[in-house]
Amino acid sequence: MKRVYNFNPGPATLPLEVLQEAQAEFLNFDETGMSIIEISHRSKPYEKVHNQAKADILELMNLGDDYDVLFIQGGASLQFAMIPMNFATKDKPGSYVLSGTFSSNAFKEAKILGVGEVAASTKDENFCRVPTQAELKINPNAAYLHVCYNNTIYGTEFHYIPDTGNVSLFADMSSDMLSRPVDFKRFSLIYAGVQKNLGPAGVVIVVARKSFVENSLENLPTMLRYDTFYKKNSLYNTPPAFSIYMVGKVAAWIKNCGGLEEMARRNSIKAKILYDAIDTSDGFYRGHADKDSRSFMNVTFRLPTEDLEKKFVAEALEENLSGVKGHRSVGGMRASIYNAMPIEGAEALADFMNRFRKSNAR
Repeated sequence: MKRVYNFNPGPATLPLEVLQEAQAEFLNFDETGMSIIEISHRSKPYEKVHNQAKADILELMNLGDDYDVLFIQGGASLQFAMIPMNFATKDKPGSYVLSGTFSSNAFKEAKILGVGEVAASTKDENFCRVPTQAELKINPNAAYLHVCYNNTIYGTEFHYIPDTGNVSLFADMSSDMLSRPVDFKRFSLIYAGVQKNLGPAGVVIVVARKSFVENSLENLPTMLRYDTFYKKNSLYNTPPAFSIYMVGKVAAWIKNCGGLEEMARRNSIKAKILYDAIDTSDGFYRGHADKDSRSFMNVTFRLPTEDLEKKFVAEALEENLSGVKGHRSVGGMRASIYNAMPIEGAEALADFMNRFRKSNAR
């Protein structure tokens, strides 16, 4: 069986144990004689999967009964629109911190609706860092402050929780959800497309205070209302059952590994291995992100020339190091080292980086 080290940013690597477990029960899930993708979403076997996934996510986040987990389709991109539609008005706009492509896309949707404003931005610096607390200009009458906690494309990450005063804090955590302990109680709503760190594409997790999602505006279409998902336990329509099933398995895997503390330990080791390879390269590798904003999930860097970057990608793949090409917005390289990436994968990439530098430095 050929397996590469998969550094793709999403869809991304999943724990091998999870894949093997899903494979083993794919044809006969829970002695039903059917696959998980065949059984009814109203059946007891699926209901158990659905509710256990929710319970494990809340447990990992150390959240109580005042929070709920919703499973919604449409990707995080739909959340960009649902959030302002459900919570913002012209008198109480949504306030946005622009730290990368996806936070900018979220603001774009609010702006289309006429209910968005910018609290801070590092666009003029090509998003090489996240704004500091001192730079946040939060309208005290804002409906919420929206941040993208980890910026997959630019390789930056918030290492602090913004102080928003009396304004509710919302976060897109698509690429660092459940990667480290965070005081999640400081957030009123968190959403994450699971295909980066928690499962296959097809579902978005929304973790929110029940008080925020139990009643939506009555003039919104049914499937754009958070209370539709809350009141029906995300079963108003047929949910993406396989994606939820896999998210549940990944959450259980995280628990069995030791929880978010163990994920943080592993992720910090992987990040240090790769950032050390960049920082000790005498300028051959140049990190995109400022050091105090560096992501533990997505390591971005450039090489001296674009020709060398193309060569790097090709030779890396020959050594079973896949998906290291950077996003076109930044260029260069990007190594996504999500929870499921083993430490050995980071070591293999760092070893290749060192050998490639020695062979190609002038």
